[in-house]
Amino acid sequence: MKEIFSGEVVLITGAASGIGKACVDSFLARGASVAGLDINPTVQETMDRKNCLGIECNISDEQSVIKAVNRTVETFGSLDMLVLNAGVFPGGCNISSIRLDEWRRVMSVNLDANLIMMREAYPHLKAARKGGRVVINGSRNVLAPGPGAAAYSTSKAALTQLGRVAALEWGGDGIRVNIIHAHGVFDTGIWTDEVLQARASHYGMSVEDYKTNNILKVEINSHDAAELAAEMCGPVFAKTTGAQVPIDGGNNRVI
Repeated sequence: MKEIFSGEVVLITGAASGIGKACVDSFLARGASVAGLDINPTVQETMDRKNCLGIECNISDEQSVIKAVNRTVETFGSLDMLVLNAGVFPGGCNISSIRLDEWRRVMSVNLDANLIMMREAYPHLKAARKGGRVVINGSRNVLAPGPGAAAYSTSKAALTQLGRVAALEWGGDGIRVNIIHAHGVFDTGIWTDEVLQARASHYGMSVEDYKTNNILKVEINSHDAAELAAEMCGPVFAKTTGAQVPIDGGNNRVI
C-alpha cells in the first residue's frame, strides 16, 4: 500500500480495541506515525511497535486530554490528523427509565470529551503541512434512531452537529472535518455480549440476524470502518469536508 501519510501524525482515541485498534493498523499501513489513546492501560502494550505511541487516557478528564495531545506533539513533532472514535454504548433503556447520572456519563464520554479533544488539537491541525484532517466516528443512530438508545443517539447526534460546525469554522484554516456513520460493527468494546443480546431481543431477532440486519445482508467489521476513516484523511477526499458517510450495509430508514 502506498504510504500516503509518510511524515504525518495521527491521534486516534479508543485505540486499544475495535475500530480504534483497526484504525491504528490502517494508518500505519499508509505510513503515518500513530498516537493511540485509551482508558484501558493495555493500549501501551498493543501500541508498543515502530512509529507508535500508546497513551493511557481517560478522555472525559480535561487535563488528561491536554497532556495526551501535548505528549503526542512532543514525541512526533506535529499532529496532522485526528480520529475521534472512543465512545460508550449503554444497555437498552427507554426514556421513562433513564437515570440522569447515566445520561450525563454518556454525554461526558461521547460528546464533551470530543469537544475537548478538538479544541486542544486545533492549533496543531491548523499548522499541518498538508492541512489538518478530522474524522468523527458517528453512528447510524444519528440518521435513523431506534427506541431504547436515547442517551447514545442524542450524544452522537450532538457530536455530529459539533463536527459540522467545526467544518464551517475550520475550513478557512485548511482543516477538513468529516463524519462516518458506522452501524453494526460488533467486534468493538461497546458491543458486549450483554448489550448485543439486549438489542437483538429488543427487536425480536436472533443475535446472528441482528448482526446482518441490513440491505446487503453483510456484517460490517472494524477493519471496514477503519479503512473508510483512513481514506477520508487521504487524497481521495481532499476536497470534501462536512460530509456524513454511512458504512452500514445499507439501511432502508437511512436510504
